[in-house]
Amino acid sequence: MNQPTLSEQVPKHRETNDVRALPVLPVRDTVLFPHAVLPLTVGRESSVQLINSLGEDKTIVVVAQREARVDSPQPGDLYTVGTSAIVHKVVKMPNQSLFVFAEGLERVRLGEFTQLAPFMRARVSPIPEAAPPDSSEIEALQRNVLTLFQQIVAGSPTLSDELSTVALNIDEPGRLVDFIASSLPSLSTPDKQDTLETLDIRVRLEKINQHLAKELEVQQLRNKIQSEVQDRVQQTQREYYLREQMKAIQKELGEQDEGQRDVEDLKKKIDDAGMPEEVKKEALKELGRLSRMSPMAADYSLTRNYVEWLAVLPWAKTSGQEIEILKAKEILDTDHYDLEKVKDRILDYLSVRRLKPNMKGPILCFVGPPGVGKTSLGKSIARALGRKFVRLSLGGVHDEAEIRGHRRTYIGALPGQIIQGIRRAETKDPVFMLDEIDKVGRDFRGDPASALLEALDPEQNSSFRDNYLDVTFDLSKVLFITTANMLDPIAEPLRDRMEIIELQGYSEEEKLHIARRYLVPRQVEENGITADQIEFPDEALRYVIRHYTREAGVRSLERTIGTICRKQARRLAEGKTEKLVVTQEIVQEFLGGIKIRVEGEIEERTERPGVAVGLAWTPSGGDVLFVEANAMKGKGGFTMTGQIGQVMQESMQAALTWVRSNAAHLGIAEDFFADHDIHMHVPAGAIPKDGPSAGVTMATTLVSLLSGHRIRPLTAMTGEITLSGNVLPVGGIKEKVLAAKRAGVNTVILPADNKMNVEEDLTPEQVENLTIHYVKTIGEALRVSLPEVAESLAAKSVLTPPKESKPEHAPLQPLQGPAVAHDKVVPWQS
Repeated sequence: MNQPTLSEQVPKHRETNDVRALPVLPVRDTVLFPHAVLPLTVGRESSVQLINSLGEDKTIVVVAQREARVDSPQPGDLYTVGTSAIVHKVVKMPNQSLFVFAEGLERVRLGEFTQLAPFMRARVSPIPEAAPPDSSEIEALQRNVLTLFQQIVAGSPTLSDELSTVALNIDEPGRLVDFIASSLPSLSTPDKQDTLETLDIRVRLEKINQHLAKELEVQQLRNKIQSEVQDRVQQTQREYYLREQMKAIQKELGEQDEGQRDVEDLKKKIDDAGMPEEVKKEALKELGRLSRMSPMAADYSLTRNYVEWLAVLPWAKTSGQEIEILKAKEILDTDHYDLEKVKDRILDYLSVRRLKPNMKGPILCFVGPPGVGKTSLGKSIARALGRKFVRLSLGGVHDEAEIRGHRRTYIGALPGQIIQGIRRAETKDPVFMLDEIDKVGRDFRGDPASALLEALDPEQNSSFRDNYLDVTFDLSKVLFITTANMLDPIAEPLRDRMEIIELQGYSEEEKLHIARRYLVPRQVEENGITADQIEFPDEALRYVIRHYTREAGVRSLERTIGTICRKQARRLAEGKTEKLVVTQEIVQEFLGGIKIRVEGEIEERTERPGVAVGLAWTPSGGDVLFVEANAMKGKGGFTMTGQIGQVMQESMQAALTWVRSNAAHLGIAEDFFADHDIHMHVPAGAIPKDGPSAGVTMATTLVSLLSGHRIRPLTAMTGEITLSGNVLPVGGIKEKVLAAKRAGVNTVILPADNKMNVEEDLTPEQVENLTIHYVKTIGEALRVSLPEVAESLAAKSVLTPPKESKPEHAPLQPLQGPAVAHDKVVPWQS
């Protein structure tokens, strides 16, 4: 029996009944438009029963599901607008599913569902297609949509060109929109359903126009990206083919390519480097890997850098100069004034090395205040030895890899600063200065000071292993010199590996010599003037040293001299060509009023009882330290102020205990301490202070206060005391004595055990005009500092040293040496 055609069916349905019950076929991710033929795969049991139940009337309703994941949709899971369709052909598949060809007829709206099982059936009412208004806007939209669709089809590799032809032959705008919407694979199911439900032709054209414009933009961007990728791939392939052709041509001509030349150059460097056998074996192994690599490989540059580092290091190259002791001494004397201990140690090393050329280099550590010439001394030593000089500043270094390097697995890895310095020196025996070793930091990245242990140990540094090189390098011929301002921050194991050489501060006379021989000529030259245009008499230099600088070194002094030279340069630029002879008046005119008042300060501040002058050690040298005490009515309280540390507080307590225990001998009433409060203060309260060596000063201050007698004028003292009244040795003697001399002191009280330090560290010129008293007990110190008290109490045993008696057991000896006074790292230690 012949089926009626589509044109015969539709009118028949409309004539028969506008509302009729039709089977409903739910579909996933698919929207069927009127006049479109859609192949459908039917696999659900209910849908298969629906297709099999169709008789002569092959009309069904195709409706999209709201959620594609629902396997057994109910009426609420379906959209309310679908498309009536006629099933043209059904093909049974081997997996029991059906392949159905359905042609859309018209839009329909679903009404009441009359059946839910075994498949759904619902009453549907057709939605008539509204006739489009005949306007230029509709025509413009239709043409624009058609043009965009043709561009998309032309640029898409998946869409057939026949679609453009079909679209050109569709005159009705509504039908054109339906055709385009069903043909666009990129249009989502909700967007297609929205187009199906939109009845207004103009609105439907605008929506599809927006979708087409977006799709065209995405397609153009996709084509651009694909084109760029393809171009890059083609370029890479082209370069590869050209490179291979070039290799073949060079092979025929007997030439080498650039990569091969690099390998040959590196091999020659390796052969000439004089490497140890193990290192050479590793270098040739890596070179073999490099020769087999393509220059385009990711590891090529990393491997090449590693081999190059191995090849350029001075494995066997030394300075090789003959050592002349007298010439070295002359160079050291020319560059630096005084510093005899350091110069003797260097000359001793040179003498031994001349007798034993293969000796290991010493590890020297120069410790001293800033500006005394530690760094410049290293350069002078290198010049005296005829070696290269390398300097590495360790101030603020926190990362262990700065010393030992990074492993090659890290991006941008490099050897540590020690190996880099050796490469810069181009010899294996340079003078290597590690500046500011006491400023090394420590954090989560490691401890650089621990990494230095291997490099600075003469027994280990012959096989120093850098993390980057991962082979041993001999550092035993390197002369390592470290510098520090203080020893306290340096770890004990590291300090143990170094030979400590202390550089004390300069006296006024030494500064005068240094200024005359070095600083003035250098600043005159640096500021563009000549020696004929300015003159610094000794009196002017002494005035500057005494009143405008207070330091152990000479940096501030050089800056001050530079300021005076610049003022003269300005005068010359202004046309004043006469020679300038610097006087005190000129200094005050150029530098302003005096910055440091020396004369009279100690006399003024010690005019009343209860004030004594101590001596302090600071990182920048030495300084005088005033200690004041006062008493008031109270209940026996004792107050200590001046930002003092725990050790200094204990010294105050010990001094008070000694005074109270000897109150009767000192003529102090027994009930005085119960009825009075005592306050001790160390001025310059903003500066932290600590250390035990102000004990003598504190005891003397208390005796002066309670006896009512002022301290002997221009007297300073230092020393630690015990509860029994003994005076123990302290450190920093040279700095303290020089500070006393700078301050105008003429009498200094020191512990008797420090007499050796004075004789070794201080020259006769430095102690000139100074009277130094060496004491063993506090009584002896009071005899010098408070002669009135001593005279009135001469008969008392407290001021006479105890007679020595032979003890049954040997007494414990007090700790000796400078370490006694340097208990803590603070800006000011007594």
